[in-house]
Amino acid sequence: MNSESFIIERTYNAPIATVWKAITDKNEMKQWYFDLAEFKPEVGFEFQFTGGPSLEKQYLHLCKITEVIPDKKLTHSWRYDGYEGNSYVTFELFDEDGKTRLKLTHAGLETFPKENPDLAKHNFVAGWTDIIGRSLKEFVEK
Repeated sequence: MNSESFIIERTYNAPIATVWKAITDKNEMKQWYFDLAEFKPEVGFEFQFTGGPSLEKQYLHLCKITEVIPDKKLTHSWRYDGYEGNSYVTFELFDEDGKTRLKLTHAGLETFPKENPDLAKHNFVAGWTDIIGRSLKEFVEK
């Protein structure tokens, strides 16, 4: 796996305020992302969730907010309990004539154990493409 970040961009037919709320409000997040016990878009806030490739194989994700610029940018760390490595997920929002362009960058994937195929870059590419390209789009454009 190379050290390049994974970047995906999508434009939604929704204003920035709608997309920002979707990525920062736990009640909205559970409808398109993960059902988080708690989430606050505040630097230093820590959250966790469980997810994985199957019901039998689940990972505890440990995350911490590292940067917040309201209606513009949200960054949090992303690591796995019991595994080496730490990565960062950044959501950036841009106004495009009343629509919102979202740029998601997931950096640091190369820090995860290479011997674990579940943590391979292509799995993140597939996951984010579905989450950002389909789930979030359907949610904010409904």
